[in-house]
Amino acid sequence: MVKFYESTFTYDYSFPAVTLAYFLRYPNPYSTHVLSTDVISRAIDGAGRLQTTRIHRKSSRLPPAVLKLLPKSVSGNVSGGRSESYILETSTIDVKEGWMWTESKNLDWTGILSVIEKQEYQRQIPVDEGDDFSVGAGTTGVVTTVMFKSRLGDRLRARATRKGEAAVADADDEPKKGFLANWSKTGIQRSIEAIASRKTENQLGKSKEGMMVVLERLRSGGLVGVLEGMREDRKSMYGQEGK
Repeated sequence: MVKFYESTFTYDYSFPAVTLAYFLRYPNPYSTHVLSTDVISRAIDGAGRLQTTRIHRKSSRLPPAVLKLLPKSVSGNVSGGRSESYILETSTIDVKEGWMWTESKNLDWTGILSVIEKQEYQRQIPVDEGDDFSVGAGTTGVVTTVMFKSRLGDRLRARATRKGEAAVADADDEPKKGFLANWSKTGIQRSIEAIASRKTENQLGKSKEGMMVVLERLRSGGLVGVLEGMREDRKSMYGQEGK
């Protein structure tokens, strides 16, 4: 079973500014959960498009409703409801045509939930803009699509089926059997996907706010202003962790 979420948004900033902010968006006050970002590869292809692959290390809190569904073998590395995970991000930018395509997907927990986020950024130029591509000139549209797919229901039902076929009469397993028998594979999948969808919708809102912070820093202080803001954000994050 697959669930989709889609949203559209327009930044009142030029395409070059938005794409630059995208690569400089971590850290910001709305992304304190992002612990580090590393570039795996970056190259210009034969068509003159910049292709980049990065990996983000994030700290995330699993919703209590999801934790209740996880087998102990899976949730054992979750401490206080928090865990670290890695996100693989790939992007392609065509500066001449004015578009950027990005895709991000989780590398952990894929046996429970796979989340793939795709974004398409497009330069939008007003008729009277001409060739002015400064930070405040023009607008940039973005369409975000997120796909969720849970496999936990398949795994739990398969386990229950194997136990049923083996006719194992273990009293400790009876509550689990009853739970699985009363809750279908589809029900488990829908529950996890619905929880993930609500959480993602909230995170996308914070992501936009974070981008706006970086864009404002770029408008008021240029690249130096962005780098100074990143330095202050890191200082604030480390201070919080030290408490």
